[in-house]
Amino acid sequence: MSYDTVIWEQAGAVGRVTLNRPETLNAWTADLGRDLKRAITVDAADPSVRAVLVTGAGRGFSSGADLREGFHPADDGLPDVRKELHQLYHPIIVGVRRLEKPVVAAVNGPAVGIGASLAFACDLLLAAESAFFGLAFVNIGLMPDGGSTLFVPAAVGKARAFQMALLGERVPARQALEWGLVNQVVPDDRLTDEAGSLAERLAGGPTRSYASSKKALGRMLYPELEAQLDLEAELQHALARTRDFQEGVAAFVEKREPSFQGA
Repeated sequence: MSYDTVIWEQAGAVGRVTLNRPETLNAWTADLGRDLKRAITVDAADPSVRAVLVTGAGRGFSSGADLREGFHPADDGLPDVRKELHQLYHPIIVGVRRLEKPVVAAVNGPAVGIGASLAFACDLLLAAESAFFGLAFVNIGLMPDGGSTLFVPAAVGKARAFQMALLGERVPARQALEWGLVNQVVPDDRLTDEAGSLAERLAGGPTRSYASSKKALGRMLYPELEAQLDLEAELQHALARTRDFQEGVAAFVEKREPSFQGA
């Protein structure tokens, strides 16, 4: 199936998902959410696919949610973030974790916000030297979602998880490697080849062994994934209805520093 905002390709037993809004550094819209959800839960789930590679077109993996599009309103006119997370974003994250095959992320350029969450949901992460990660939600008055409140502390521990969530700073690729967020950092011009070779190696391996390891490790590391996603959705929904969020988005669009009031 062809998509407008995602490219799905299958070569042999390797399925490749490419976020394809390069003009926005692959920012997430509702359309991208719908396309990516189907690519992960339908195309990548096909038994003929034995390993999956996720990456972004152009200069970035994903810059997060497209704030210029915003969120669809609820009946009261305020953003219905809960619905969007439950219907679009979180099924993608759960879909990646439930795939009974290895999922490799090839992170080229920025992986920010929900883009970072998607990368962290994958089983193995390769990052280009120029890549960086960021839980930038706080910069617009929100909190991490997409499972990052689970994936990040499991990888880096309490101190660094709070640092990423509360400060929203960039974590360059080399630092991400030191912290345990990624498995390997490679030169930019080698990322595609290295990630492709890894995916092909996995596709030729013992698929049922991989699936069992993924299930057992997932049970150990993320036993409450869906409950955590539900909690994130409730908290994020409330934050998206604050004046601080409105100010954060306005400041982002106007390219200025926000003035948060705690309300």
